Amino acid sequence: MDSRVSARALAAALGGWRTREPAYEALADGIRLLCLDNRIAPRTALPAERELSAALHVSRSTVAAAYRSLRDTGHIASLRGSGSVTLPVGHRDTGRAAATDGMIDLQQASPPAWPGLAGVMAEAAANSAALISRVGYDVLGGADLRAAIAERYSRRGIPTSPAEVLVTTGAQSAIHLVSSVLLGRGDRVVVETPTYPHAVDALRRAGGRLAGVPVTTDDGWDVDRAEQVFARTLPVMAYLMPDFQNPTGRSMTAEERSAILSAGERAGTVLVLDETTGDLDIDRGPMASGFVDAEPGTVVRIGSLGKTVWGGLRVGWVRADGELIRRLVAARPAHDLGTPEFEQAIAARLLGDFDAIVAQRSALLRAGRDAVVAALRAQLPSWRIPDVHGGVALWIELDAPLSSALVIEARSRGVLLTAGSRFSIEGGHDRHLRVPFTSPPDDMVRAARVLSDSWAAVKAGAPASMVEHADAVV
Repeated sequence: MDSRVSARALAAALGGWRTREPAYEALADGIRLLCLDNRIAPRTALPAERELSAALHVSRSTVAAAYRSLRDTGHIASLRGSGSVTLPVGHRDTGRAAATDGMIDLQQASPPAWPGLAGVMAEAAANSAALISRVGYDVLGGADLRAAIAERYSRRGIPTSPAEVLVTTGAQSAIHLVSSVLLGRGDRVVVETPTYPHAVDALRRAGGRLAGVPVTTDDGWDVDRAEQVFARTLPVMAYLMPDFQNPTGRSMTAEERSAILSAGERAGTVLVLDETTGDLDIDRGPMASGFVDAEPGTVVRIGSLGKTVWGGLRVGWVRADGELIRRLVAARPAHDLGTPEFEQAIAARLLGDFDAIVAQRSALLRAGRDAVVAALRAQLPSWRIPDVHGGVALWIELDAPLSSALVIEARSRGVLLTAGSRFSIEGGHDRHLRVPFTSPPDDMVRAARVLSDSWAAVKAGAPASMVEHADAVV
């Protein structure tokens, strides 16, 4: 058990749960949907029967029957000393499909290359004689690039020296390396849910046991659960995306940043902040970085040029205190022998003009976002389309838990997407769909049209009970 939900909080989350008879099955269905949507995270202790019956104004036998139904379907288990505890609901991964000509591929939320990249590559190539005179193996990173990265952190109010920066072959490589150094087999890790799925893969490969903290587009981070999880599990590490979180697009408030930092420091946890989407501001405006008052060694920051410049430019970095950087350098040769010199030379030039690059990306993402939001709201008014102010994607709430079926149907019509369950750490989120807005506006409008047609086909073929109950709950 990682946390508890009170009877009052559960009653509020259930809303108008009494949609059919018998009442105990309606109650069980309401709790199932909360579990499927990860609005109640796995390993959460539910209220005692007497407490919930009082909060819902029903008999205790109704609650007992609902809990029995949930046990029968594998959604909860009764544990000695903990009462009824929610269980992981399992993944429904639709897999990744190869794109062919004419398809719109929205499986990866990556914008096309920054238009000026080819020119910068040509400049770097013109200086290739100086590059190939070096040994070529550099597990720390070039001095010029590390200095440029450190200077950008310092401008954000995070004083940084080049000795506190390690250059990697992309952010994913950085996540793998940091996880392998910080984690041992069975160590607990706090992770947002939904979250970036490849980070989850890296954390599990390093031996981490994950504990989820829900994030929603409307309410942000569940700080109460986060504080309970940190206190109960004493995690070694937490993996977080504070700005334009992938996939929700939500950014932490100053209060959320402060609360999570305090909870992490009390538990002795290293907070690993994935800031790869942090520069993709469309219309939020500047915001303080947060986590700047952390104790030494408490916060590690990961960045890259994949989302801002081009996914094919495999340059990322780790910003951490000098002691951890030394540990990472010592461990790195087991992963790779360094970031290629040519890519580093390109990256150093790009960081000299980074503000202009970010401005261009903001304009591109705004056009895609505005086009798809308008089209989806017009064609699918039953979906909840969030307002996002940056990042790369919309985390859309459907009016039935049929995201996986929708992805398969849209695939047959030429639009490739990823189902919501892929972004869960332990199943669920099949009521959600991630729709990146990184393609040109015309493609985004076409994708919305395909989704509208696909959704009509999926709902027509779904069991009536699923669609009707989902509509009633929403």
